[in-house]
Amino acid sequence: MSERPNPILDPTGRGVDPSPEAGAGVLAPRRPELTGLRIGVLENTKKNADLLLTELARLLVDEHGAAGVTVARTKRQFAVPAPDELIEEYARGCDVVVTGVGDCGSCSASAVADGVLFERAGVPAAVICSDAFAATADTMAALRGATGYRYLTTPHPVAILEPDQVRDRAARLAGDVAALLTGAQR
Repeated sequence: MSERPNPILDPTGRGVDPSPEAGAGVLAPRRPELTGLRIGVLENTKKNADLLLTELARLLVDEHGAAGVTVARTKRQFAVPAPDELIEEYARGCDVVVTGVGDCGSCSASAVADGVLFERAGVPAAVICSDAFAATADTMAALRGATGYRYLTTPHPVAILEPDQVRDRAARLAGDVAALLTGAQR
């Protein structure tokens, strides 16, 4: 019988069960569409995170019928999961959350940890990470008991993009964000 690698010692993700079913028990119930739902946005202070998430929220309103942003906050530290009080505020004030942007190892891990916390509080979450840190994000999900937790990736890096490039990224992500928040297949 082979031992699975310790995810802290092996952040590559080898030994982590990548099947989507593995983290399914963590997911908050989804509604079939975003029409009328209140959006929460939690950005992590990384460069361009605010613009990307603001643009995604706008597109969710304009193209998917969401009611608007009712809770928008900036984390004090990008590498630390959101405190319980913040998770509770979002659980009371919005129906879905979009968070990120994981554009480095520690902020990707933290963004996924936040997504898992939102889901466990009953709020569907769409976490955005850059693709270079998927192994780190997957490992954090496994450490949080949510192996296979679904989040979205965008090409690395996000921080160096010009505003028009960030808006273009948001436009490319919006449909996937909506699908992740509703449980629709894309």
